[in-house]
Amino acid sequence: MRVWRLCSRRHRAFDGEGARLRGGRWNHRGTRVVYTSGSLSLAALEYFVNLDPDLLPPNLVAIPADIPDAVRIQRMNVRDLPRNWRDTPAPEALADPAAAWISRRLTAVLAVPSAVVPPEWNYLLSPAHPDFRRIRIGDAEPFRLDPRLWKR
Repeated sequence: MRVWRLCSRRHRAFDGEGARLRGGRWNHRGTRVVYTSGSLSLAALEYFVNLDPDLLPPNLVAIPADIPDAVRIQRMNVRDLPRNWRDTPAPEALADPAAAWISRRLTAVLAVPSAVVPPEWNYLLSPAHPDFRRIRIGDAEPFRLDPRLWKR
């Protein structure tokens, strides 16, 4: 399966350090995890909704990563999520299941529903899991968000 990550070229895209420093919808601050999406278009939407237009990096890149079939993926059950799981900011308790997933180290990948497009999936990658090294990270390609996204 191929997943996608958008980020500034200057960042180490798959070390989980950004999520560790800031935390996110699915992880507590202090926990290394890599956020990826099931398609490049979903990755772009996820990036866009979290973007301050004045801070658009001029050197945005799209990076594919291929998860081999032999690497198991745990899937979060949407029915187990709190009713307000799509709220912004995200409820802090939403990061608890992913924290448990990381500490149990059962899989290197956790599928979580997209808060932007709920029927679609994002994939959290755990750099601390031994199977993480089996994920093949592709080459970074320049990526530009279409300026029409900022039309009013």
